[in-house]
Amino acid sequence: MSEQVLDQQIAHGEARCPDEPTTQDIIASDKVGAPDWVRSESYEYLGSEDISTERYYDPEYAKKEYDTLWKRTWQFACREEHIPEPGDYYVYDLGRYSFIITRVSENDIRAYYNACLHRGTKLRASGTEGCTQEFKCSFHGWSWNLDGSLKQSTCEWDFPHVQADKFSLPQTRVETLAGFVFINMDQNAPSLEDYLGPEFMAHINSWGLENRYIQCHVSKLIPANWKLTMEAFMEAYHVIDTHPQVAVSNGDANSQYDVYGDHVNRFISPLGVLSPHLKGQYSEQDILDQFTVGDASVLGDIDRTLAEGESARQRMADTMRAMFEQATNTDLSRVSDSELLDCFSYTLFPNTFVFPGISLPMVYRFRPDPKDHRMTIYEVFFLRPVPKDGERPDPAEPVYLDEVQSFTEAEGMDPGFGAILDQDTENLILQQQGIEASAKPGLTLGNYQEIRVRHFEMTVDKYVSGQSVSGQ
Repeated sequence: MSEQVLDQQIAHGEARCPDEPTTQDIIASDKVGAPDWVRSESYEYLGSEDISTERYYDPEYAKKEYDTLWKRTWQFACREEHIPEPGDYYVYDLGRYSFIITRVSENDIRAYYNACLHRGTKLRASGTEGCTQEFKCSFHGWSWNLDGSLKQSTCEWDFPHVQADKFSLPQTRVETLAGFVFINMDQNAPSLEDYLGPEFMAHINSWGLENRYIQCHVSKLIPANWKLTMEAFMEAYHVIDTHPQVAVSNGDANSQYDVYGDHVNRFISPLGVLSPHLKGQYSEQDILDQFTVGDASVLGDIDRTLAEGESARQRMADTMRAMFEQATNTDLSRVSDSELLDCFSYTLFPNTFVFPGISLPMVYRFRPDPKDHRMTIYEVFFLRPVPKDGERPDPAEPVYLDEVQSFTEAEGMDPGFGAILDQDTENLILQQQGIEASAKPGLTLGNYQEIRVRHFEMTVDKYVSGQSVSGQ
């Protein structure tokens, strides 16, 4: 059927990969059924107009983002395990902004603007964490207590105009969720729960992420705008050309895309099935072989011979269940095949991705480089279960990579996954340069497979232009 005829018969946004099962069809055939949060769908057609490109390179647009978007949104600043005891602190930077996240007492976490109220010196250097009973300026010695109250001003006699009870460190809003610490500079912002919405809250409350810790943390500088960098991870449309080594066992064009309010979207990309782009070229045995051997393997060498009528997806789910049960000494018989296998990716606006799957729970965070809005600080956090003895390990120290280093060089990074991240990010410098060189003033998006990109940029537009957003 020609694209022209297809376009006449199917309304915009309703088209799906022709003659192929949907993600929900694939999941419905699994031996161990999936929970409601997996089986739900929430797609909405949001238009077919181009997305303007000046947002990726115009310094004035970046300034508007700092003045509007970043000052009004909830952002993942650190994990609770970064500040487990009173006096522990963690510095979170966002462009020109900097915050000290500290635990004042067991149930009291605060975030202070990281600047001395005397002459503005940072109270703690960027990228630092530790434990203290005061925040003291290295320049003139002014200090503040853990609760933000002024402790001491050097030569107090010379500052009769400073009233101690009005000289406490300014704070942002702070809320915690599933072990994450979020901050918001807007004192009138909605609660984090209202901001993320009831659908997502129902999802995240079933994942148990509060019982995980950061086992690996890698940070890399990417030569592209923060939004462009995020969008490289929002769709599976790129898999067939960018990650051909995994396409044999990745149902890229089968993937499901969902949007929730203004601040959350997701995809579910099914694994253990052949890419529709390769239909007829590989067998079920080939799919299993690709997934279990070679550089792209996640399971290493196992028995790879399928029984007659057995699917690669089911063997992979059974194998992963057995592997994780042994590794964690946990009964996973009721955990769905989909949760063990598939890639679940949630965007929490503005700059965080959460991947809650059993096999590869991780978090991505994206921040604009304060020196160049066309550069991004991209971070990957791998989350692992807290040991059975309940003793929570310290979070891993971050590994910093510059823009020319490979993710495979990072200690703790699986080389196969590092190679995939390299493929994702190597395109970005060409995309940033191409957008700036192009005569075309907009990006053209697919109505379904790139709906997360459109949804994300529509929310960016709402903040920058001062429109209302859901949850507020």
